[in-house]
Amino acid sequence: MHELGIVFHIVKTVEELAVENHVNRVNKVTLQVGEVSTVIPEYLVDCWNWKCSKSEIMQGCELEVEMIPAVTYCEDCQQTYGTVEHGKICPHCGSENTYLVQGNEHAIKEIEVYNDDEASDTPQVSADADGLERIPEMEESQE
Repeated sequence: MHELGIVFHIVKTVEELAVENHVNRVNKVTLQVGEVSTVIPEYLVDCWNWKCSKSEIMQGCELEVEMIPAVTYCEDCQQTYGTVEHGKICPHCGSENTYLVQGNEHAIKEIEVYNDDEASDTPQVSADADGLERIPEMEESQE
């Protein structure tokens, strides 16, 4: 079950980001998982819930899993196609000269963090896949 190792790595990364940004609680993490990555989302969520229950910052944190479709590229006809539907053989030209271009990866897409001292449920931190954070209060204090 490699889902447990993936969860440990993601939780460690998210906890470090939370500490660096002086936040108290992570509310939600959106994870992108490739369609042919061999990660089983149900196992991932079970491991996630267990691991988050052991962390003060991550307690009750929701995991949202988004699937990244598997896409294969044919070098002979330069077209892409759905890997799961057609496998290694290109449905356009019948070539086996193909390779996977996406769908075997996993990545943190977004992290939502809330501070306990906030009365509302408005996210204080929301970081996208590029690591671009939208933290108005922190941007002002860093200037």
